[in-house]
Amino acid sequence: MNLYIIRHSIAVDEGTPKYEQDRERPLTDKGKKKMRQIAKGLRTLGADFDLILSSPYIRAKETAEILADIFKVKADVAFSNNLTPMGDPGLLITEINEKYSINSIALVGHEPQLAALVSLLVAENANVAMTLKKGGVCRLSAYNLPHTRKATLEWLLTPDILVEIGEK
Repeated sequence: MNLYIIRHSIAVDEGTPKYEQDRERPLTDKGKKKMRQIAKGLRTLGADFDLILSSPYIRAKETAEILADIFKVKADVAFSNNLTPMGDPGLLITEINEKYSINSIALVGHEPQLAALVSLLVAENANVAMTLKKGGVCRLSAYNLPHTRKATLEWLLTPDILVEIGEK
C-alpha cells in the first residue's frame, strides 16, 4: 500500500475576520494555485490514488478537491475527523483498515497530526523530527497498514520541489 501524506496548502491566517473558527479557514488564491502545481508535480512523479481521504476542515477539503481534479479521481473525496489537527493517528489507521480496501491513498490533513501519523507508522511512536510544510507530501509504503512500525518512508518533498517537478 502506498500512502501519500499531504498537508493542506496555504490558508488564510488564523483570526482573520469572517473566519472565526479554525475549521472555516479556506485556502488563499496563492494556496490554490500552488496546490494545483504541487498536484501536477505528484502526477509527474507517478503518484496515483484509489482514494483521497481528507480532514473536513475547509482548507484541507479544498486541497483534496484540487488533487481530485488534477488526478481525475472519479469518486468523491471522503472525510475523516481523525485527520483534523487533534485527530488520533491510531484511530485513523483503524478506520482505513475497516472501511477501505485500497492499494494507494492520499491523506490530506494538518500538523501536528500528520507528523504523529508518520511517527507511528515508521518509528513506532517515537517523535520523528520532520517538517511537513503547507503543501508538502510524504510518501510511505507498507505491505499492509498495521498500527506500528511497518511502513517505509520513501520520500518527503517540499512544496517548492514538487512545483519544480510539475513544471518540467
